[in-house]
Amino acid sequence: MEDNKPWALTSEPGEGHQISVDPNTTNHKPQSLVGVEVTGSTMGIIGMGHIGCRIAQKGKGFDMKVLYHNRTRRSVEEEQAVGATYCEKMDDLLKDTRELNLMKPTATLVNISRGRVVDQDALVKALKSETILAAALDVTYPEPLPRDHPLLGLPNVLITPHVGTDTLSTSRKMVQRMVENAVAVRKGQTIPNEVKPKM
Repeated sequence: MEDNKPWALTSEPGEGHQISVDPNTTNHKPQSLVGVEVTGSTMGIIGMGHIGCRIAQKGKGFDMKVLYHNRTRRSVEEEQAVGATYCEKMDDLLKDTRELNLMKPTATLVNISRGRVVDQDALVKALKSETILAAALDVTYPEPLPRDHPLLGLPNVLITPHVGTDTLSTSRKMVQRMVENAVAVRKGQTIPNEVKPKM
């Protein structure tokens, strides 16, 4: 399963498109399209499941420092494969970014997990004040957002309707996993993709 959203706002694709189709070819400022270099930056991942591992792998490809927190630590081999460093306590990962106003002004907040994970009111304030550069959200609360929600009117936000994994290939794999799990339960076998509660 793939997800390319973390890279979408390292430049300004939406604004660049508007400039490209604008009848007035002189009414724009090229400097407003300057992106942020991801190479050498730090990426924090909360939830190192399948998608988290793939994103970490992409971060490694850009020579990013990848930190992660997960309910269960990945194996050393898995960590080395994606170049990730485990943070046992959530505080270790978030100690400099617990609040949005402590994030760097070049930071892009990406949420592809659940809408409630992010305080959207605080996010609006941080984006309006340019405390952080941008946000990319594949999930919101509620879904969809009310049409008058302030997030929808901000130029430094990219919102998609919870379609981060919506490809034909991924949908087929998801259905296949559901069927395999159901068949295993019916046969009294070990569930292939069982999620075990933290003890």
